Amino acid sequence: NGNAGFQQVLERLESDPVCQRLSLKSFLILPFQRITRLKLLLQNILKRTSLGSEEEVQATQAYDALEKLIKDCNENVQRMKSTEELIYLSQKIEFECKIFPLISQSRRLVKCGELTALDFNNLSPKWKVTTRPIYLHLFNDCLLLSRPKE
Repeated sequence: NGNAGFQQVLERLESDPVCQRLSLKSFLILPFQRITRLKLLLQNILKRTSLGSEEEVQATQAYDALEKLIKDCNENVQRMKSTEELIYLSQKIEFECKIFPLISQSRRLVKCGELTALDFNNLSPKWKVTTRPIYLHLFNDCLLLSRPKE
């Protein structure tokens, strides 16, 4: 998005009739769609092969290899999504001192959300309760508390 020249070339290519007005994203996802279609095709082949035949053995091996490939692809997609979340969060969060590297190969965001912190002022004669929003970011290796910048 930050490169205007790339955006112009991309818009020109996507509007070309050869691309059938499909976006770059749709072309990038095509291999994954083909892999899942191959899985369905192999399932149908396995249904129609006779038990114990050489064709069944080969189809089963192909199916197992395809299953492994799909699993690896899904794991890599999840890893990339997790890294993108960390990058986005790193851009949003400002640390008072930079001693905590948020982006790490092994770190992933498990859950995040907003909570309301209650502050009790017991110094005054009446109990005064004030509230302020805080955010919890649970990672697989730590818990980060943050608050909106005032």
